[in-house]
Amino acid sequence: MARPLIALTGATGFVGRFLVRDLTRRGYRVRALLRRPADLPPETQSAVVGDLARPRHMAEALREVDAVIHSAGLAHAMSGTPEDDYRSANIDATRAMAQAAERAGIRRFVFLSSIRAQSGPTAEGVLTEGDEPRPTDAYGRSKLEAERCLAETGLDWAALRPVLVYGEGVKGNMGALLRLAQSPYPLPLGGLRARRSLVALDNLGEAVDVVLRHEGRLARPLIVADPEPVSLPEIVAALREGLGRRPGLLPVPAAFLGAAMRLAGRGEAVERLAGSLVASTAALQALSWRPPVATRAGLAALARGEAARSSAGDA
Repeated sequence: MARPLIALTGATGFVGRFLVRDLTRRGYRVRALLRRPADLPPETQSAVVGDLARPRHMAEALREVDAVIHSAGLAHAMSGTPEDDYRSANIDATRAMAQAAERAGIRRFVFLSSIRAQSGPTAEGVLTEGDEPRPTDAYGRSKLEAERCLAETGLDWAALRPVLVYGEGVKGNMGALLRLAQSPYPLPLGGLRARRSLVALDNLGEAVDVVLRHEGRLARPLIVADPEPVSLPEIVAALREGLGRRPGLLPVPAAFLGAAMRLAGRGEAVERLAGSLVASTAALQALSWRPPVATRAGLAALARGEAARSSAGDA
């Protein structure tokens, strides 16, 4: 039998590049759907250039495709982006892509949404898909509205809501934490106790594979996170373990650290550092999702890998 053909948007992004490699390793063929010609991972089987907001070439792009993975869109890290831009990139393009997939008779549509469709940067209690969604910014609202667009189609769809993703090439908040861990100085973070859910790229790839292979109808959002939440000191300690170093964390009280950061105009950073965000993956595990990477081991491997790549680049 022919290997399943997957149409992937966002193939040049952080998650998209990983998915090209991971899907190919799992036996899928990958066709990248691009807005403009770009460098692609060598595992890509084919590519079609077109505009997702004006899907003139979608009939050809989706010919013989078994499933669509839609990971393209404006990322949350793009701070200051107008809400209209999020609407165009994250809602309108998703709706157009879903409509094209429905016309093409696609079996399943997998949307890379975000935990920010579920909540703000922090949350009380453990988040589940059964909670009323309460996004707090334009990015989160756009992801939730895109999910609702999918629900209005006749497609069988799954909206994966990953928490903060880490892995090779990571940027944004996790990239900043990695740079902080790479610094030679002790860090005043030992007094922070809040726990946060993260997700390794490999565990996200496993979730994508599970929903692609699932035989029953899904038509629902699914939270994706590593099973064990971690505190910020544990994150830094794991990263520094990967670098062969001691944690180097000073037990400064969270209230004192927060006051200092607010005086420095970093109040939002305090909320992210000191607040909890723990997400349940019970629904995904009920579909037989078994994450292959443990958080601390994954963080240590990330730091080792980035250090090795940096050394190779300097050689």
